[in-house]
Amino acid sequence: MTERRARIEAGQDGLSVARQCQLLGLPRSSFYYRPLEPDPYRLEIMHALDRLYTRCPFYGVRRLRQALRQEGYAVNHKRVHRLMQVMGLQAIYPRRSLSAGGEAHRVYPYLLRDRTIDRPDQVWASDITYLPLLNGFVYLVAIMDWFSRYVLSWRIANTLDTAFCLEALEEALAQGRPEIFNTDQGSQFTSADFTQRVEGAGVRMSMDGRGRCWDNIFIERLWRSLKYEDIYLKGYETVAEIRHGVDRYFDFYNQDRFHQALGYATPVQVYRAA
Repeated sequence: MTERRARIEAGQDGLSVARQCQLLGLPRSSFYYRPLEPDPYRLEIMHALDRLYTRCPFYGVRRLRQALRQEGYAVNHKRVHRLMQVMGLQAIYPRRSLSAGGEAHRVYPYLLRDRTIDRPDQVWASDITYLPLLNGFVYLVAIMDWFSRYVLSWRIANTLDTAFCLEALEEALAQGRPEIFNTDQGSQFTSADFTQRVEGAGVRMSMDGRGRCWDNIFIERLWRSLKYEDIYLKGYETVAEIRHGVDRYFDFYNQDRFHQALGYATPVQVYRAA
């Protein structure tokens, strides 16, 4: 990998770094990222915290602290709060938000309250989640069609920047256009680059209210399914392995996983039916 990276940086493969990352579906930030050696115990606590929060997203700092203590981790509420900030978990409200919104950004209204969702490409939603590795972690963003639960696109990155969210957005827009695009108020989604691209495609932005964990309920359920049906079972060691695993799982989720709420059809059957 080191030799390959050196050749890319030296331009010996005939393609620029940007082009090669584009062909691999890899954000440039991930290519240049040099991870620090993680503290094993700290990482163990973070992975346990991820499992607990995925199971009980309504838990705040003090309940999570107590749950960690019952699993044998000697933590206080200050440490839990700090780790939740690193992981992007909101400490006070029952809402997983992987970054704070910018200090000055346009707040878009939540457009889905009491709205009947009855067709594909009416509403798309996006969110980011933490994924554990054996000796580290990555972040995953996905874009889903609300009506069919079909996962339109996704990207994995080592850092919480806007670039990998924009790449997922471009891939999704290449397949169609929703009427409404719903996100949380994380800085990636409130950035000018992201909102301008959405609105430039003729799509209305909608944003969850702060602390409202069920405003984006279907993608929250997607994270739970992904983690309990694949990530926690497989215990991926590397970024390449988890990227392959997520790709395989989302293919299964879209093509073969029956959903009771969809009349036991698969997401692709419902999405393509229209």
